[in-house]
Amino acid sequence: MFVSAIIAAGGHGLRFGAGRPKQLLEIGGRPILERSVTAFATHPKVDEIVVALPPALMRDLPAYLERASKPLRVVAGGDRRQESVSNAFAAASVDSDLIVIHDAARPFASADLIGRTIDAAAESGAALAAVAARDTVKRIGSGDASVRYVRETISRETIFLAQTPQAFRREVLRAALAVGGEATDEAALAERAGHRVRIVEGEATNIKITTPEDLVIAEAIARQAGRPARTGRAGTGYDLHRLVEGRRLVLGGVAIPSDRGALGHSDADVVCHAITDAVLGAACLGDIGRHFPDSDPQWKDASSLDLLRRAVALVAQEGLEIGNVDVTVVLERPKIRDYIDTMRTSIARALGIDAARVSIKGKTNEGVDAIGRGEAIAAHAVALLRQV
Repeated sequence: MFVSAIIAAGGHGLRFGAGRPKQLLEIGGRPILERSVTAFATHPKVDEIVVALPPALMRDLPAYLERASKPLRVVAGGDRRQESVSNAFAAASVDSDLIVIHDAARPFASADLIGRTIDAAAESGAALAAVAARDTVKRIGSGDASVRYVRETISRETIFLAQTPQAFRREVLRAALAVGGEATDEAALAERAGHRVRIVEGEATNIKITTPEDLVIAEAIARQAGRPARTGRAGTGYDLHRLVEGRRLVLGGVAIPSDRGALGHSDADVVCHAITDAVLGAACLGDIGRHFPDSDPQWKDASSLDLLRRAVALVAQEGLEIGNVDVTVVLERPKIRDYIDTMRTSIARALGIDAARVSIKGKTNEGVDAIGRGEAIAAHAVALLRQV
């Protein structure tokens, strides 16, 4: 799947009152625009970037736009957001299967949020990041501008506050932009075009820089993100199972099409088992067999993702949290390349971390021993824990 990212940075930011476009203002020593572009330039699911800028800024492009690690094009923005996005859409590669759009004024979108929004749009056609309303929502009635009255109270369970990124299959976005009219985001245009838009859970830190007061909050977020990494504790894990007919092959909580699966008391997910051992080992809590023995019938055919979640809970009781994990799967066949991103997302949710902190690699054993003959599968894992 070829993914194009559009960074909507065509506004002049005159309401901000800073004397220059707000996307060029710095947070934590880095321009807002640089932070937003870098989030997509470094994302493994994004293949190219199109940035819509005010025409005046195109004459002297910042260095970070010219040295991007992925193909990057700059187009002139319009007077309205829709014009900027339409110009960028026209400049996107004809090979694009999916377009993800992001406001340059949201500099803290995580890799996990970007990945989840892309995945949701690929599956459903259109998706946007949004956060549930936390406060009671009131609808006001008409009246004097200086005196307002409540007309009704709206159930906050039905209210979500839209963010970006927003992602669309190419044909969905084309239809949405063709609808035209005033709209504050592309999701609204997609709705008008008759498409359902899926909600992806957003992030509280994914704020939009709209007023000078927002800069204060943004600086606090940047300081937190920029703090030196705390000292950690590392652990290693290893698991091996025979492959037999009549069993599902489950890796990282994902069912992989195969004529044989791993034999074991639980679902024999070697990826989860290796990570579980690595996590428990880093916390000096023993191994998976100590906590979930195969002699106990309650773990018969258990989900290894559930066992991993339980291990994470044990680690949390010790005042530790997951920093990152790295896994190598050793398997002759089938190839797991096309399932790695789904596995990373599944593992990340079980660990309670961003998918960007989960690495999974596939290797063969070059025909050597039982693994090389296709009779077995193994996994090696390393986990880093940090003191909370």
